[in-house]
Amino acid sequence: MLGERLAARHLEERGYVILKRNFRFGHREIDLIVRRGDLVAFVEVKTRAGHGYGHPLEAITALKRREVERVARHWLQRHGRTGFRYRFDAVGVALQRGAEPLIEHIPNAWLLGE
Repeated sequence: MLGERLAARHLEERGYVILKRNFRFGHREIDLIVRRGDLVAFVEVKTRAGHGYGHPLEAITALKRREVERVARHWLQRHGRTGFRYRFDAVGVALQRGAEPLIEHIPNAWLLGE
């Protein structure tokens, strides 16, 4: 949750509006759905404390991407609009003891079906 809050603040500081946090469809969810202009991004956030488990973005596996895509399709059926662009983003949050967290935003991190 801390990582998602940090990611949301990071994106808001860059002009994104948070449309939804933790949008669920069944047992799956999208961490953040954000908008800037005519762009809507479905954002997966991964957080790590320390380096023992690798870089946070390495945890976004093909299975996780497919799950996010399924939830995004459901969101689009309910809320999608013509004239908008949609993409999948990733945000990695590395928490560091005694230092500011490192936040890395990857726009268009993957394409549908990758």
